[in-house]
Amino acid sequence: MSTLDLSSRPLAFRRRVVAAGRSLAFLAIGWPLGVLYLVALPATVFGGGAAVRRRLELERAGANRLLGARIPVPLPMSPDSPVEWRRLALLIGKLPLTALATVVCVIPGALVAVLLVGAANGFAGSTSYLGPWLLGPLVGLVLLLLAAPAFVICIAALTTCGSLLVRFTRRGLASTVTAGVAVREALAERLGDRTLAIAYWLPERELFVDERGRPVTLPEPGSDRSWTAVEHGGRRVAAIIHDVELEARPELVEAAAAGAVLALENERLKADLRARLEDLRASRKRIVEASLEARKQIERDLHDGAQQQLVSLSVDLQLLRTRIGDESTRELVDAARAKLVEALAELREFARGIHPALLTDRGLAPALEALAQRSPLPVELELELEQRPGSSVEAAAYFVAAEALTNVVKYANATHARVWVRNTSEALIVEVRDDGVGGADPTRGTGLRGLGDRVAALGGRLTVQSPPGQGTCVGATLPHERDTEDKSAR
Repeated sequence: MSTLDLSSRPLAFRRRVVAAGRSLAFLAIGWPLGVLYLVALPATVFGGGAAVRRRLELERAGANRLLGARIPVPLPMSPDSPVEWRRLALLIGKLPLTALATVVCVIPGALVAVLLVGAANGFAGSTSYLGPWLLGPLVGLVLLLLAAPAFVICIAALTTCGSLLVRFTRRGLASTVTAGVAVREALAERLGDRTLAIAYWLPERELFVDERGRPVTLPEPGSDRSWTAVEHGGRRVAAIIHDVELEARPELVEAAAAGAVLALENERLKADLRARLEDLRASRKRIVEASLEARKQIERDLHDGAQQQLVSLSVDLQLLRTRIGDESTRELVDAARAKLVEALAELREFARGIHPALLTDRGLAPALEALAQRSPLPVELELELEQRPGSSVEAAAYFVAAEALTNVVKYANATHARVWVRNTSEALIVEVRDDGVGGADPTRGTGLRGLGDRVAALGGRLTVQSPPGQGTCVGATLPHERDTEDKSAR
């Protein structure tokens, strides 16, 4: 049978009072800091990562010392990282959150102050009134008793606001939650170097990569950065890239590396897997781009070669007809020329199917307009293309629309189709919708399945929604092409 330890209650209450006092101090310094962050916001934004880091370090130090938050050193920020915006939101929201927390805590605190002042006046024999009651010792005692629960509420408000502010600060300073980042944060905290980075060694490729599997170049001698090799069982595992000043304390770096060597070995294996996946994505993209270039070359060869010869042959037949006097022979020439015109039309359609010249020359919007005009059923176009996307993305979007419209004509029994294309900052979005019979299954045909592979090779996603009797919607999200070298640098 468990017993209740009554002696722990005063201790717990004292701890709450101390925590409330720390929260009050954190709120007090939050006002000038919040004003400073807002006033210096333009300089913070345009001053680069160093300006942001200085202000974030103030937040981290204050939360750790006053509220016991134990927030690790934030990782270095990249210019396009979403983490940076979360950290800026922390600085921008400092003042309004501090003001809100202060209001929440001031109300019970003011009530405690009013009750204590009234109790003091009552015990002092004041002749003033509190409402209809004359202040005296009895009323003062009642007010003093009421001040106790108000004080408890005030303590609870302060500790609750303190914990919420800690959570907000931790979320604002947090990086992407991965084991690799956790190891890097732990080493950065232990060595006191917020710019610390880890490069993992891949022996098969003989290069270092980061936790995302992207190649890393180790700092050269004489720069402001240095690196320390991490080995396990006689094998190189990783390299810790740190400030050059830590070279004066190699035993500190080696001790930190020895304590994290198993975690680093585990993360090295993960980085190896991510590097292989990155290579696979890059190779798939190269295959798509090579296929696109081959299609363009075949289309150019057909246009400049076979099509031109057929057009020239058609002109020759027309000239030959004018020199023939026999009517029956003229009819034979006319029939041959008609077949030639039909073959030329089929060849042009075939060339457009390989890769339309209009797409290369003028872009996606004119190519889709021409595609809609050739369709035997009405096609509504809604295009939001302020800028022209990359060639691979543009070609994939065109063929998604072309294949979807072909399927609509062949199988959907539809009366109308709609093509919607939108170019956002992150991706090109394509949607083809019809009012046909639905029931399309992308696994049963090679057309949509091939499109899915093409879209996936570019890092995108193809979706097919086709409930029976409710039409079909084919959608594709195609991320914009990024500079591979820029990615690696990050």
